[in-house]
This record gives sequence, structure tokens and C-alpha cells, in this order.
Amino acid sequence: MSSSIQTSRKYELDCQYLNSCFSGNGAVNKQKLVELLTRRNLQELRLIRQTYSTLYNQDLLRVLSNIRINNAFANVVCLRITEPQERDAELVRDALFGWRVNLNTVIEVASTRSSSELHFIKQAYSCRYNSNLEQDIAQKTDGTFKEILLAILKSSGKFGGRVDMSMAMCDAKILYEALESGNSVDWKTIMSLISERNSGQIKAILISYKELYGCEFSKFLKSNKCGKFGKDLRIVIQGIQYPQKFFAKQLRGALQSDAQEIVTRIIITRLGIDIKDISNVFAAKTGWSLGNLVRREFSTAGSGNNTSADKDYGLVAEFLLGLLKHC
Repeated sequence: MSSSIQTSRKYELDCQYLNSCFSGNGAVNKQKLVELLTRRNLQELRLIRQTYSTLYNQDLLRVLSNIRINNAFANVVCLRITEPQERDAELVRDALFGWRVNLNTVIEVASTRSSSELHFIKQAYSCRYNSNLEQDIAQKTDGTFKEILLAILKSSGKFGGRVDMSMAMCDAKILYEALESGNSVDWKTIMSLISERNSGQIKAILISYKELYGCEFSKFLKSNKCGKFGKDLRIVIQGIQYPQKFFAKQLRGALQSDAQEIVTRIIITRLGIDIKDISNVFAAKTGWSLGNLVRREFSTAGSGNNTSADKDYGLVAEFLLGLLKHC
């Protein structure tokens, strides 16, 4: 009982400090704020939100949402404390209905989340936006990616159950025949197969394909015969099969541009999953640590000014580095 009371008191103190910071009614110790938010795991953050609601009759997420438009730090904290399926639903919604369609984010979520995760993302999307995710993707995207994404989302309804390796072997042969049996690729068969298998079963098919034919399925998709459809499908297949490599490639692209949003999204969404593996793959390919990339993207050195936006970005950098340190 004593331990439970102490734990409850700890979260109350956390909430009191957060309320002081985000209400503007108290001095902010930036180091303390970052430490508080980066040392807590997802379950602890849930308890902090519950305690905050009890103490102040407000949702902490809503408090942050009210200031996040002009506050980069509040924005990343929102991403961190939001439930994963709700966060991903918001990311996809913003990608589809922002000032332009951000297809890369939609592809990222669809290809790197498991079928069960996609199932709950679709539910969260429907509840929050009173809309159907598949219908919105059909409306806002076109071309080959539209067909591929809709097949992946349909397959998410097949989540659960054990992986069947015998079926995977048979399906691998079907894929090979669809690629090699004629002058053109039988995309209809391939997409039908993908739409009927969950993410775990698709991974088993890809393993079986390599065992049977000595080469990755994705390598065949690079051939001239496969054209643009093959190129686009290869991106999604890589996300399903090797998410760490997929994300590391995204981060490598960040080296060529201003990519604060990409770096933030990947770190926060992959915490507790595979962020260390992503960091290792990224470092092996570039010689850069993920921490160094964060420092570069959010550095205000040489900016020549000291605006509030610069201060926000500096705090964002500390926050992301803290998450990497405690992951």
C-alpha cells in the first residue's frame, strides 16, 4: 500500500510540474522538464495523463494541443504521450489532408506497422475523424501506390492466428509464377495474394521465396519487366520485411535535406521497438550517429538570432537526445 501511495504521489508531483510549465504560471527548469518526459515509459505516461485529468479536470494532451501550433517542443511532446494507434491515425490524417499529400508518411505507416496495429489505427482513425481510412486513401492518392496501399490495409483485417509455413511455401511459388510465367507480370494475382495475407504471413512468404529461389523477392521487383509498379511495390515490401533498413534509408535521405519532421517522427514512433537497430544500420551506412543527426537538424548555431522558435528547437533536440539516451 505504501509503495502504491508513493507511486501515486510521484505522478501527482509530475503533473504539478507539467501544469506549471505548460500553463505559463511558473519558471521552467528545462533540464528537469526534459528528464521528466524522457525517463517515463509509455505506461507511466498513461498514468501521468490520468492523474493530470483527475487533478485539473483537463486532458494533458488537449492542453498541449492548444499551444502546439506555435511551439515545436509541445508538438513533439504531444507525439510522445499520444497512444500509438491514435498518433499514427493523426500522422496519416495530416499526411492526407495537409497542404499537400505526404505519400511517404502514409507508406511508412502502412508498410512498417503489423496487421494488428493497422487494424487499431483504422479504428482510431474512424473514431477521431468519423471517416474511413481506406476510402480517404482511395480519394487522396492515385497510381500504383494507391492500389498497393489499399491491398495492405485490406490485409490488416486478417490479423491474428499462427504463421503457416506450408501455406507460405505455396504462396511463394504463386508469386514466382506471377513474375516469371509470361511476358508481363501478373500484378492482379500478386496484389490479390498480398491483400489476403496478414503482415506475419507476408514475411513468411518472403522468407520462403528466398529459400526456394535463392534471391529476395524484392530484387526481382527491380527488373525492367516489373516497371514502375515493381519499383513502388519494392518500397512497401522492404518496409514490411526489413523496417530497420527502411527507416535507416529514410534517415539517410534526411542528410540531403531539412528533415526535422522525419527525424522526430522516426525516433518517437520507433522507441521501444527497434530504434537501436535503426540507429545501428544508419551508422553503418553513413558513419553518423542518430544523435549527431538530431544535433545537426535542430542546431541553432550560426543562426544569428535568438528567437523563441530557436529556443523551442534547442529544447526539442534535448528531448530527442534524452529519449535516445533512455531507450
